[in-house]
Amino acid sequence: MTAASSRTAPSRTASARTASTEFVSTYEDVTRVRIEDPGRFARLAASRSRRTVADTDGAMMIIAADHPARGALGVGSRPHAMASRTELLDRLREALAVPGVDGVLGTADILEDLLVMGALEDKVVFASMNRGGLQGSSWEIEDRFTAYDAASIKASGFDGGKMLTRIDLEDDRTSFILEASANAVTDLARHELIAMVEPFLSSRPGGPGTKVANDLSPEAVIKSIHIAQGLGATSAYTWLKLPAVEDMERVMDATTLPTLILGGDPAEDDPVALRASWRQALDRPNVRGLVVGRTLLYPADDDVTAAVRASVDMVR
Repeated sequence: MTAASSRTAPSRTASARTASTEFVSTYEDVTRVRIEDPGRFARLAASRSRRTVADTDGAMMIIAADHPARGALGVGSRPHAMASRTELLDRLREALAVPGVDGVLGTADILEDLLVMGALEDKVVFASMNRGGLQGSSWEIEDRFTAYDAASIKASGFDGGKMLTRIDLEDDRTSFILEASANAVTDLARHELIAMVEPFLSSRPGGPGTKVANDLSPEAVIKSIHIAQGLGATSAYTWLKLPAVEDMERVMDATTLPTLILGGDPAEDDPVALRASWRQALDRPNVRGLVVGRTLLYPADDDVTAAVRASVDMVR
């Protein structure tokens, strides 16, 4: 880790300091607030200095941190890399402090830790909604909505909700997640919040009980786009979160929806080739930025700032 990852809160702007004096600087203090003053989280959410999607320059760099809630703690060859919450928060706060980073995607536990430490000031925030498809579980494809809902996202003053929507044509439970995602899209739109849908055509190529695999062929991604963008009573507030795959010109011709490109799997992707694929995807006019987590938070050399800065340069 670089020097910027020390366990003191990143410096805040003058407007943030005047908006609230309730931030804390240590993780021990975060725990103390949870015991003595849990209402502080709602107060800080209400007074938070906000940057909305409309305030960005048309492209966004978002740091994703919702993997642990699905039991996915591994990064590359490190199976328990994300097991330490304090280390993850160190890395997140370092990443969010890099100029040009617009915001973060996470579950309530992570977002509230960042909130009380002042790290969400002037940031776009997306809330993760369904983390019930635990990695390696027999029901993994059925990603039940176990985190934020539209009402709580609105109450927190966040910008939208993200849902993972994996589609396995041989698993009857897929019908549940399609219906649940459609309901979430409709509910978010009623609250005028972005619905960030992350679709995949998925299967268990090794048979029942084996690992879920996503089909990243252009044809499969195109099909998943058409299914995802038809979910809900309106698509007015729907964005897509998609992988960068081959033939992105043809893939992105499948939609007019704004799209953010996801980060990929550090265990499977060549870092040089992965970044090249991001650059190619960002050339498409309806691709509006990146949502990247583990690849930037846990780079091979552990230089979070350098990894994030290189990705910001691509987006800008």
